[in-house]
Amino acid sequence: MVHFLNLNDNFPPVSQATEDGLLAFGGDLSPKRLLSAYEQGIFPWFENDEQILWWSPDPRFVLYPKDLKVSKSMRQFLRNCNLTVTINKDFKAVITQCAKAKRIGQDDTWITKGMISAYTELHKLGYAKSVEVWQENLLVGGFYGVDLNNGMFCGESMFSKVSNASKAALITFVQNTNYKLIDCQDYTNHLESLGAKDISRNEFLAYL
Repeated sequence: MVHFLNLNDNFPPVSQATEDGLLAFGGDLSPKRLLSAYEQGIFPWFENDEQILWWSPDPRFVLYPKDLKVSKSMRQFLRNCNLTVTINKDFKAVITQCAKAKRIGQDDTWITKGMISAYTELHKLGYAKSVEVWQENLLVGGFYGVDLNNGMFCGESMFSKVSNASKAALITFVQNTNYKLIDCQDYTNHLESLGAKDISRNEFLAYL
C-alpha cells in the first residue's frame, strides 16, 4: 500500500514500499522533509504533472569507493584532457543543466522548478553539493547530490556536454574524498562501468 503524506506526517517504514520501491506520495520538499527522507534511505522522484513521489528501492544501486573502476583508456584521458574539476563552485548551474539534459526514455525532466529550489536551499544549508567539470571556463559536465555528514554521499543527477565529462567528475570526486559509500539509487550502465553494484535495502540502511 502506498501511503499519502500530509504536511506533518512522518514517513512510513521503508519495508512497506511496493515491489518497485514506491513508498509514499504527498508531503513537501522542505529541507526538514528532504533530510528526514535521506536519513531513512528515501528519495523523491516524480514528473511535473505528478504529486511528490517518495522511493526506497530494493535492491539499491551503490558505489563503494574501493571498488571504483578506472579503465586504462580513461586513466589516459584524465591525464591528457583539458578538463578541470571543482566542488561547489556553481551548484545552481549544475542542477539547472541536469534538469535540461535529455535522457533516453524520459519525455520530461523530473528536476522540476520546485526541486531546483529545494535542493538549492539544501546547498545553502551545507547539505547538497555539486561537482563541476570545466573546459576553457565553460561548464561541460558535473553532478549534484546530498551529503548526510555520515560518510555517505547520495548522488542525484549527472550531465555531460562533452565526452567523458561526467565520468571525470565522479572519478575525481571519489578519488579526492573519503566517503564510505556513494548512493546511486537505481541501475545505469554508465555507473556499473565505474564499479557500482546492487546491494539489498537492508545492507544500504545499515550505513545510515
